[in-house]
Amino acid sequence: MTQNWTSDDIPEQHHRVAVVTGANTGLGFETARALAARGATVVLAVRNVEKGKAAAARIADAVPGADVTVQGLDLASLESVRQAAAELRDAHPRIDLLINNAGVMYTPKQTTRDGFESQFGTNHLGHFALTGLLLERLLPVAGSRVVTVSSVGHRIRAGIHFDDLQWERSYSRVPAYGQSKLANLMFTYELQRRLSDRDTTVAVAAHPGMADTELMRYTPRPLRVAVSAVGPLVLQSTEMGALPVLRAATDPGVRGGQYYGPSGIGETRGHPKLVESSRLSHDMAVQHRLWAVSEDLTGVTFPV
Repeated sequence: MTQNWTSDDIPEQHHRVAVVTGANTGLGFETARALAARGATVVLAVRNVEKGKAAAARIADAVPGADVTVQGLDLASLESVRQAAAELRDAHPRIDLLINNAGVMYTPKQTTRDGFESQFGTNHLGHFALTGLLLERLLPVAGSRVVTVSSVGHRIRAGIHFDDLQWERSYSRVPAYGQSKLANLMFTYELQRRLSDRDTTVAVAAHPGMADTELMRYTPRPLRVAVSAVGPLVLQSTEMGALPVLRAATDPGVRGGQYYGPSGIGETRGHPKLVESSRLSHDMAVQHRLWAVSEDLTGVTFPV
């Protein structure tokens, strides 16, 4: 595999349809822009449609002739997820790439419209439901991929707390975020296992390292101060942060169940490479249980 992989290594994407959640800003925007530059038909699936339209216009300015549309999607509402999925199925007979990028990080205690803790509900359950509702559009397409964005945070005070998934007894934003990002990985691994008897679609995960994005706005103040002090040494640009996602989505050498992140020390920055997730993320018993609980909470079952 290429060592210093960049967006120049993305193969041509003409005639491929990519749905990117949270694509109006940050990593999602850079991911969408790079795919459009290689010829993909890109759908910006975003909560704020007006911001999505502005992002689409910026991509069109940067990439003349880009085929970019906007789809309203609020991952914190299962009703919105179902409506968006139905509209996407109607608009696109095939989907080549579903990139589950959108997310929230270190938010104060709050819940989604369905009563789920916001980080778990948005980062995991919203994407779980969206994937299940769109998968029928990917399964017939050779080379199709579901790419879910996790984080180095999946290692930090992280576990799947089945006894209090929604943090109703007590709430701590850092382990709650860790749970949601650990769930993203466990979802990827379990989905790949269910796809393993098919030769068309694979599930892959990626993480951006420490990228300078709007997600940092809820970071606890002591950590925010520390990061700002050493920012140039730790944080990388959104363009670099998007590369592991783009590699997971487009590199012909990628295999189902793999995980991509930056190559630098601590996986905080650098060019994308194949990395390892935590030992806990590979616990198949927990993966199975999380999948069953997620189906129950969302009411979404998968055609695999």
